[in-house]
Amino acid sequence: MLDAIRTLTNSARTMKPSDFANVMSASDPDWDRERVRQFWDPGRKLIRAIRRYQAARERASIPARLSARFWQLNHWVWSLLTQCDIPLNVQIEGGLILPHPTGIVIHPDCRIGPNCLIFQHVTLANSVHLGGHCDIGTGAVLIGPLTLGDHVQVGANAVVTKDFSSRTLIGGIPAKVIAD
Repeated sequence: MLDAIRTLTNSARTMKPSDFANVMSASDPDWDRERVRQFWDPGRKLIRAIRRYQAARERASIPARLSARFWQLNHWVWSLLTQCDIPLNVQIEGGLILPHPTGIVIHPDCRIGPNCLIFQHVTLANSVHLGGHCDIGTGAVLIGPLTLGDHVQVGANAVVTKDFSSRTLIGGIPAKVIAD
């Protein structure tokens, strides 16, 4: 077991940014990433509230409206606890992870692709479209309208104001390509 961990650690050190694209799919959502695993799991519980609210709103029955109201309240509680501003009507495909959901702000016109990762204090302003498997580092600010391709990694505290193509690592103020 210990040898397997050492092998994985050593292989991760030698990976290039383009190798990360082979690790996760940009088109098929991995729904297990969103599954609530423990009592205190604020990021996953916030996403669960958004998903269940949206599912209840699609149905037209009275019990569905009551369920939507419950999940709206649940979303409000988790938003308050995490100090996140993620609207209930934002378009999020499956597999989103918010490991530390403190201070995340997402505009209602944003679209988030499958299997994305968003760290704390990230702001997605205006119409930002994230492709599949985009990783957004701590404190990054993406000011739309803009589109990021699949497998894009945004460095911590980057300020992104223009489109970037797939399989790139970007960072800086203003953001530029660091590696392809």
